[in-house]
Amino acid sequence: MKPLVILAFALAATSAHAQSIIFGAGYADYSHSDGDDQAIFSLEYQHRPFHEATRFSATWGGALSVDTDGDTHIGAGLIGVYSFADRWFIEGSVMPGYYSEGSDQNDLGGSFQIRSLLGLGYTLESGNKLSVAITHKSNASTQGDNPGVNSLLLRYHYSF
Repeated sequence: MKPLVILAFALAATSAHAQSIIFGAGYADYSHSDGDDQAIFSLEYQHRPFHEATRFSATWGGALSVDTDGDTHIGAGLIGVYSFADRWFIEGSVMPGYYSEGSDQNDLGGSFQIRSLLGLGYTLESGNKLSVAITHKSNASTQGDNPGVNSLLLRYHYSF
């Protein structure tokens, strides 16, 4: 009986902070005047946390975003989540990666771009989540030209 109790506690602990696939859709606003603002879609993966405190957790993840012009960014990095007020949370992440512009108007100054994210979300009864996030991509002035792009996303977090 004792091994079954230990197994039940272990499964409950891993399900509390599970992995997630996150689907997002929104609008991308290119900073330079020649940029072609448009719809953007994102797909993210968040691993189980490697650090957990009372309200804060940290994990690794990856993100892919593509807009309607074919501008694409893929990156990986660090994610932090702070839970508050029962089911609400704030999420932040930094993901350096590779960027490929679909058209010359959306050139961000180079293929190395860092995506930062700040989001506010709510955990549903099912354990899945809804969030709104603002992202920023730029090359952090590692190139001569650094126009950047900001996006607003509505996101659905599917936990498993």
